[in-house]
Amino acid sequence: MGAAVAQGGGNRRRRGRGRRGGAKPISEINVTPFVDVMLCLLIIFMVAAPLMTVGVPIDLPDTSAEALPSEEEEPLTVTLAADGRVMLQTTEVARAEIIPRLQAIAAERDSPRIFVRADGGIPYAQVMEVMGALNAAGFREIGLVTDAGGPRLDGAGE
Repeated sequence: MGAAVAQGGGNRRRRGRGRRGGAKPISEINVTPFVDVMLCLLIIFMVAAPLMTVGVPIDLPDTSAEALPSEEEEPLTVTLAADGRVMLQTTEVARAEIIPRLQAIAAERDSPRIFVRADGGIPYAQVMEVMGALNAAGFREIGLVTDAGGPRLDGAGE
């Protein structure tokens, strides 16, 4: 008993080859690298998003006010901490240096708006002292930063 192997003739073309003997182009798109890149970007943004807030921890008061429209420029922020420190963005400054520094920074900015963040435990007089100094120095667009979801005084939402 023997086994016979049939061999094809020499005139047939092999599969997968074009007219000139080169490899036939693959017509499918490989999306695996694209998905890998998108997942990496998603993870990067998930980690980086919480770090993009101003890094001075304070206990903001809750209000029912609407949020201001967002700006193109990073907002200029003055923070009054519960322990009496005054911060310009994330840098601690002496009270006497706030206005000269703000004027130097504001000269290079497009937006005249300044945000004041104050801890809820700070006396009202200290917040008004800083806001009065800002107003006297020529800053007219002052916004107070609060947490949303506070009590409403019209009785709605209770």
